[in-house]
Amino acid sequence: MDIIIIGGGAAGFFAGIICAENNPNTRVTILETSTKVLGKVRISGGGRCNVTHHCFDIAQLVTYYPRGSRELRGAFTRFQPQDIMNWFEKKGVSLKTEADGRVFPVTDNSETIVNCLIKAAQTNLINIRLKSEVVALQFKNNHFEITLKQGECLRGDRILLATGSSRRGYQLAQSLGHEIIKPLPSLFTFKIKDERFQGLEGISMNSVGLKLCGKGKKQSIQQSGSLLITHWGISGFGVLKLSAFGAKILAENNYQMLLSINWLFPNNPEQVKKQLLEIKSEYSQSRQYISSFSPLPLPKRLWQKLLNFVGISSQKKWSEVSKSELVKLAKELAQGEYEILGKGVFKDEFVTCGGVNLKEVNFSTMESKICPNLHLAGEVLDIDGVTGGFNFQSAWTTGWLAGLALSKSY
Repeated sequence: MDIIIIGGGAAGFFAGIICAENNPNTRVTILETSTKVLGKVRISGGGRCNVTHHCFDIAQLVTYYPRGSRELRGAFTRFQPQDIMNWFEKKGVSLKTEADGRVFPVTDNSETIVNCLIKAAQTNLINIRLKSEVVALQFKNNHFEITLKQGECLRGDRILLATGSSRRGYQLAQSLGHEIIKPLPSLFTFKIKDERFQGLEGISMNSVGLKLCGKGKKQSIQQSGSLLITHWGISGFGVLKLSAFGAKILAENNYQMLLSINWLFPNNPEQVKKQLLEIKSEYSQSRQYISSFSPLPLPKRLWQKLLNFVGISSQKKWSEVSKSELVKLAKELAQGEYEILGKGVFKDEFVTCGGVNLKEVNFSTMESKICPNLHLAGEVLDIDGVTGGFNFQSAWTTGWLAGLALSKSY
């Protein structure tokens, strides 16, 4: 059987290897548009390659996918992070898990992963063709005809479309009858210009509550996690998570929305008010200035900025602060609103939501329900995860399922 894989990224490469390993009688060809395969693998994680995430509980694992979680639940029962880690270890690649759960090669060099995959492809006699852009794909008389940009035509019995989030890949899927959910950016930082952030660049919080304040319940999306104040606005895992889960709503609002920040998550304004009143009572006989230290788990400079913003003088003693001022401060600490002016960038990940409609794919084989013998894997599908190795994991899993199905004789 002639198996042709369109796209030499993580999903396509891994599928090709799995196919060839399981059935040496298949002739596997990988067609890559650029001059190098595994481009994203090379640059991910700042050149270290965040292979996967150390999360082996499938119920928890699927919560990191804004789109595709339902479909991936079954897929992960067959191939999950533990499996890809075992696969690389068996190939001689030592991996390490960092404190936040991200998994990297111990070399801290993505070339270790790239070289392992290329070696496995060569061992299995996979034909890798670079500068081979596919411009047309047709299903005729129970086989595929592939037209390359140079004019060359190829014939394939089965096809795997693993083109990532490329326009050409979406066009090819569409030409064979698939619906494309509009591709949009996912995983980005927020541009915010606000006096409360001025001079606080570099300050971070481990756990804040974040909420997009849109019109109606559907536009009120909440996440929690770390936040970093930057010179352009805010970043951090919590912000990136919110950008992923709110990708479509943010796009609908032209990336301009109100953001509510709870600096003392998970406490609500009422609980924060109670804490502040208790602190005031504790310092009622003291000459302690309210701005001299932060009595709550907040950086002192942020505490002082927020005091100033709600109009509480830094020269006021705790005993002089009124109850109404503390109520106002509690609301600011737990429900302060900030205006998102646009999306920033996140250099470590290049993730798109949208792609081939998941209802049109059989997730036990990754075969199209629209076009027989066409399989799909990786980011060409409407699947995306948050940062931390989850996008690579969905590529390995869908690639493994597709590769196994492609290897089987019918």
